[in-house]
Formats: sequence, C-alpha cells, structure tokens
Amino acid sequence: MQKNKTSRHRSLWHLVLCATLGFASAAAHADRFGVQVAAGVADRDIKKADLGLSWDPGLTWWEMGGFHFTLIGEGHVSYWHSKEDNAVNPDIWEFGLTPVVRFVKSSGYFRPFVEAGVGVRLLTHARITQDFTVSTAFQFADMIGVGMIFGQKQSYQAGFRFQHLSNSGIKEPNPGINFSQLYLQYNF
Repeated sequence: MQKNKTSRHRSLWHLVLCATLGFASAAAHADRFGVQVAAGVADRDIKKADLGLSWDPGLTWWEMGGFHFTLIGEGHVSYWHSKEDNAVNPDIWEFGLTPVVRFVKSSGYFRPFVEAGVGVRLLTHARITQDFTVSTAFQFADMIGVGMIFGQKQSYQAGFRFQHLSNSGIKEPNPGINFSQLYLQYNF
C-alpha cells in the first residue's frame, strides 16, 4: 500500500514538473513582456493611476495593407482617488485582466495602432460617494484606444484609451464610470 502511494506521488510530481516546464517554455518563447504606467480622469471627479503588465505572445493574423491584427494580454492594478466632499471611499483599488485586440502597422520605426478590449475588474469598494455607487465590486471594463509603438527595437509605446467600467446590469443601479487615460509602456 505504501509503495502504491509513493508511486502516485512520484507520478504527480512528474506531471507537475512537466506542466511547469511547459509553461516556462511557452513564456520564454513569448515575443514580449511590457510594463505600462497610465494616468487618467473620470467623468466624475475621480483621478486614476494605473500600473500594468502586458504580454504579447506574438499571435498575428490577417495581414492587409501593411497592417495586421494581434492579441495582447494585460493585467492592471489601479488606484482611484476622489476629492468630492461627500466621498465615502475616496481611495479605491482596482485589479483586472484584459485581452486586447490590436490592429497595428507591421513594420517601421513608428508603428501606429488602434486597439479594443473587454476585461474584468475587481474594486475594493463599490460605493464612492454618498450619492454614487457602482453597486458591485465586480465590473466589466470596455476599452478603445489609439497609440504608437516606436524605437529601434520597438521597445516604447504610448497611447490614449477611453475606458468604460460597469457591472453590465448584474445589479442596479448600474451608472458605470468613464475614464480617459494616457499611457506609456516599455517592452522588454
């Protein structure tokens, strides 16, 4: 009985080791990772600072006219601050993940792009002021933007994004909140 248990544990460890090496290998072959910083303002008196990590696995398709589509994964940690007098929670943290589809110029020193994404967010507080709540900590984040990748090794990126957060009707009221953001990114 003990020998059977040891054999199963060894097999489980082999499976975990193979899966870990497989994921590490996939990550090592990824085209690029990036670090992004952003700042924005909302349609309400809220300011936002954002730190993001991006992963470009090099998935491209539909080449046309010197442009192509690509898929990027992003993770974000954001800090919101409201200076409203009736703020119940003036400081809010936002955590989220977003897949981004980008239509980008295929080559050149300057590579303009348009992008869109829909992701999920988790807020530390749903009530912001006495008369404004987004009702749920879980939110969806829709985003559209424009930007440019540039530099000799395409290491730099700058852009503008319009982002809408709402709970998509999970719970009422669902007023949503809109952010306009500028961002800079360094790609490794």
